Amino acid sequence: MQISDLPYPDPGVPDARSGPRFLLWLGRGQLGGQLKSLCWGMLHFGGVAGLPYAVGLGIDAVVDREASRLLLVGGLLVLIGVAISVGDAMLHRTAVTNWITAAARVQQLLARKTAELGSALTRRVAAGEVVAVSTGDVEKIGWFVEAVSRFLAAVFSIVLVCVGLMFYAPELGVVVSVGVPVVALASLPLLPRATRRADIQREKAGRATELASDTVAGLRVLRGIGGEELFLGRYREASQEVRKAAVRSARMWALISAIQVVLPGLLLITVVWYGASLALDGRIAVGELVAAFSAVATLLYPLRHFEEIAMAYSFSRPSAQRAARVLSLTRTDAAERPEQTGPVAEPPAGGDLYDPRTGLLAPAGRFTAVVCGDPDLAGRLAERLGGHAMEEGDADRNGDGDRDGKRVRDSGREAKDGPSVLLGGVALDDLALDTARRLVLVQDKDPVLLSGTLRELFDVPASGAVDPGAALASAQCADVLDALLQSAPDGVDDPMDARITERGRSLSGGQRQRLALARSLVTDPEVLVLDEPTSAVDSHTEARIADGIADLRAGRTTVVLASSPLLLDRAERVVLIDDGAVAAVGTHRELLHREPLYRAVVTRETDEEQRLAGLAMPELEEVLTEIEESA
Repeated sequence: MQISDLPYPDPGVPDARSGPRFLLWLGRGQLGGQLKSLCWGMLHFGGVAGLPYAVGLGIDAVVDREASRLLLVGGLLVLIGVAISVGDAMLHRTAVTNWITAAARVQQLLARKTAELGSALTRRVAAGEVVAVSTGDVEKIGWFVEAVSRFLAAVFSIVLVCVGLMFYAPELGVVVSVGVPVVALASLPLLPRATRRADIQREKAGRATELASDTVAGLRVLRGIGGEELFLGRYREASQEVRKAAVRSARMWALISAIQVVLPGLLLITVVWYGASLALDGRIAVGELVAAFSAVATLLYPLRHFEEIAMAYSFSRPSAQRAARVLSLTRTDAAERPEQTGPVAEPPAGGDLYDPRTGLLAPAGRFTAVVCGDPDLAGRLAERLGGHAMEEGDADRNGDGDRDGKRVRDSGREAKDGPSVLLGGVALDDLALDTARRLVLVQDKDPVLLSGTLRELFDVPASGAVDPGAALASAQCADVLDALLQSAPDGVDDPMDARITERGRSLSGGQRQRLALARSLVTDPEVLVLDEPTSAVDSHTEARIADGIADLRAGRTTVVLASSPLLLDRAERVVLIDDGAVAAVGTHRELLHREPLYRAVVTRETDEEQRLAGLAMPELEEVLTEIEESA
């Protein structure tokens, strides 16, 4: 896999049972790249390992005054230099390719999981953890994948040096062969403690990132209540805890690094002292002593990769564990779903949308409005209608975390919100994800606009039956097009070529909401679910939008969760949801006259106003008389 070939056509199905298994799966997924890196590494480190012997042969040739042999040694040194240079350059190239391709694969997997879970992801995993996994953790995982091949090449060179010394200078070869494993494994007992300290540092960093994300998300509210300094103080405390944990972790890694410097130095002193005594006794030649000294000095370079692989694994293992935890999430709990004997067929067109939990029925081809007294209940109902399996604790975005600070819901311990929503008698959870998303589209309260041109915004999977111009007109976006055209650079005459800033920040809330509505209308799904699509627009625009939705979606199933009388009056069917179940069904005007609860939600009546509305006319006149007398 080359970097130019990214992204992967299919990143595959990861083994997300644990962090180490996920790392092993990543390694198996790019064996070709690992083998290339290993081969170039063996060439590079083989040249490094052969350099001391060539130097020793050269010294022996000088001592013996053999010019021809010295010339041959010179040619050998040139070949070794070329091998070291070429091997190092290609090793770096292939290793970085392995790093980037592994990170890209993980990011693709995370993006695919995000698209699969939708907004349910941040209800099951804390937003700060999602950010940490998709940024810092991805790099750490790629680091370990990249370091494996270089570590194996370093092990190859160390073995080559030790074996070569056993034949070239047996007395010194025994000393080096015994000392090198001691040096390489000396820091092994310290690794568990270093790993624990690194885990604590990452945990505290994740909490600080989560706190920062929550603070930025609620900045407007904080400014309104004057809570900026309070949250800033909390973030300062969290960042100081991260700093202290990082210092403690760095101290342990500094100790490991010191061991990797001191012990090889002691080994080098031992080899020089023992080799010098052998040379004085005439048991080895001067060239053999120099070769042994150079070999031990050269080993300091590959031995460094033992420390690197230990650090890479210590940092990547918890990162891989977090990534595996996110990637293991599913739309539904497989243990609670019935066994499927074969692929589920797509429901026939024109089927009703039915929610068994609440009893809500949206007849095919009709405009149905749903009224909920609880806005949170409306949001959860919209997610259910879109095929997202919800958990009892999902409404609490800021629920308690576990002892590790990871706010991952345990679906095995929490009850589900009931059976899946049915479309034409087929459960949405049983359909393939792309099929379910094509059939049912949900637009939530706070839709996101991606940066780019307006034409790119409308470049979404659609039936092609709805033109973008018609969708913009139905969503009353004329003033939005004018605003985009005015802010566009010179030479842009078509508003479809005007650019939208990140998340549409240059537009008002109502303008963003209308553009998102137009984008949803363009897709023309079989079932369109809109959660408060006009909450940020004025009443006159809202009335025209209600007419536009009804006209453009005529003959298509449309469900709008709202409490606006303008939208409700335009709906063909209105359903009142109370205490999580259907309480009344009718038209807007019918429910106003016969359902006090519906009237209270829609007209915002107080309890006293409801009591007066329920009194008979004589009683009402008596109450008014009492009020006048008391005045």
